[in-house]
Amino acid sequence: MDITEFDHHTPIEGTTLFDGKMAMKGYQLNKMCFTFNGAAARADFLGDPEGYMTRFKLNEAQKQACRDKDVLAMIREGGNIYYLAKLAGVYKMNMQDIGAQQTGMTVDEFKEKLVRQGD
Repeated sequence: MDITEFDHHTPIEGTTLFDGKMAMKGYQLNKMCFTFNGAAARADFLGDPEGYMTRFKLNEAQKQACRDKDVLAMIREGGNIYYLAKLAGVYKMNMQDIGAQQTGMTVDEFKEKLVRQGD
């Protein structure tokens, strides 16, 4: 298939398209995550996550996704993965934790899958 034949509106199963609509939906969540570039902001969030999320006017679904440390739910709520990576770092999550969420596996299952693929 030639790239010019690609239909940019055909959804890819299991993928949330980050477009202008999602950017607007997730603006407050992404704005909050951007602050985690600073150590003081990370400490403030960990000290009072509810207050911090309220300060940035996250909606209830975004707050719940953060409470649950559910990166996929954050993406569905408009989160941009580049900003969400900062929040994942605050929670001391790594790419294997996120990969496990994406595949519906436990972290140990996901790690084993990675090892098997390396053979």
